[in-house]
Amino acid sequence: MATKPVILWFRRDLRLHDNPALNHAAETGRPILPVYILDEHFERPMGAASRWWLDKSLRALDAALQDRGSRLILRKGNALTQLQALIAETGADVVFMNRLFEPEAFEHDAEIAHTLKADGVECHGFNGALLCRPGDVLNGSGQPYKVFTPFLRALLATAEAPAHTTGPRQIQTPKTVQSDDLDGWKLHPQRPDWSNGFDWTPGEGGASQALSRFIPSGLKTYAKDRDFPDRQGANSRLSPHLHWGEISPWRAIDRAQQAAKDGKVSSAESDKFVAEIGWREFSAHLLHHFPYIAERAFRPEYDAMPWRKDDASLKAWRQGRTGYPLVDAGMRQLWTTGWMHNRVRMVVASFLIKHLLIDWREGEAWFWDTLVDADRASNVQNWQWVAGSGADASPFFRIFNPITQGEKFDPDGGYVRRWVPELRRLPDRCLQSPWTAPAEVLRDAGIVLGRDYPKPIVEHEKGRARALAALKTVSGRGDDHSDRD
Repeated sequence: MATKPVILWFRRDLRLHDNPALNHAAETGRPILPVYILDEHFERPMGAASRWWLDKSLRALDAALQDRGSRLILRKGNALTQLQALIAETGADVVFMNRLFEPEAFEHDAEIAHTLKADGVECHGFNGALLCRPGDVLNGSGQPYKVFTPFLRALLATAEAPAHTTGPRQIQTPKTVQSDDLDGWKLHPQRPDWSNGFDWTPGEGGASQALSRFIPSGLKTYAKDRDFPDRQGANSRLSPHLHWGEISPWRAIDRAQQAAKDGKVSSAESDKFVAEIGWREFSAHLLHHFPYIAERAFRPEYDAMPWRKDDASLKAWRQGRTGYPLVDAGMRQLWTTGWMHNRVRMVVASFLIKHLLIDWREGEAWFWDTLVDADRASNVQNWQWVAGSGADASPFFRIFNPITQGEKFDPDGGYVRRWVPELRRLPDRCLQSPWTAPAEVLRDAGIVLGRDYPKPIVEHEKGRARALAALKTVSGRGDDHSDRD
């Protein structure tokens, strides 16, 4: 009688290196059935950019498995139903998987494991996504951290780096199991194909390339240059690879720390990079412990904010037609490439929430649909951070001035000129505020405001004053301490 296979259930761990579920499956010495199940019923459906990424990442994973004598089995539908079907088809009696920690997924995994156990099937889950599982990092009172700095200290003191692994050289997989055709899932955009500007290489190989490009060269000036959107190489661009589990966060941290040990970068640069990975971890732990923040404010009083319903302004923001060049450059970069520089993300979020007084959930939903690195926990936490309603958030009265932010972080105008080319002939002194340019300067640049480039959809000071007035209705404070940097 043939040896029963074990099922290796891939989710957001689309890699062969440093994959604990794969390693434990291989230790059984039995054939392995690698499977990915597209089940969008139990959690929030993926955005369009995420679907594009998943299509390419699954192809890369299948190619990597084929190099090791295996292949990726694709199934679509209810995950439990599909696992039970595979068990019936193959006689498998063990399932290995890396856990998901978002609340719906975590509960769903527990229900699946309970049902399979009742059917006589073992289900083994591991942590392949985070440095520490939620629940392993708690404060002295046994409660989740709500402030980042002490959380990071506790995280780094608690986390233990696993040994790096490459996975088995050969993976024996049953040849008769049927698989869906990935093309039939239609994850890649149909006509029109809006992904032509996506300059990414999804998959484990692409993640490794991104890490090698960034460390040590980009990491050398990371702390100094990371806030400047036109400085190429100053950002790791690892976020989508980390989200899809194409690289372990430990691999990224170890490379950064080793570069510091070797004297290739300073320890300050390495520590800053590790702290940014720590923010990803903080967000994941927060969402796990406080599931309601996916839909509501972490600080409940902020759910009483008198948000405006303004479809025209929301559309202008989405399309990069607000009349503020830095905001518009960011929104156009997002639509074209599926990604936006982190500093600019904060500016465009602040503009939507505070200048336009539009609910942060509208912005979160747009980012969810258009970002290739859309991550439920990070997306929610980052939007609530700007809105002042999240854990350890920036205060609501900190209102980014999109003009001075552009002047400070895009001083040569390279970023704006790339993404808002209709303004490329304006001199630097008025590039971030075209409406202040003298008539002859606009004429020489070939610009008629309102025709070639929009006039501001809200005046900065009016938007700021409206936001602070709204804050007073929520908290009774309305502290007038707007950040003017």
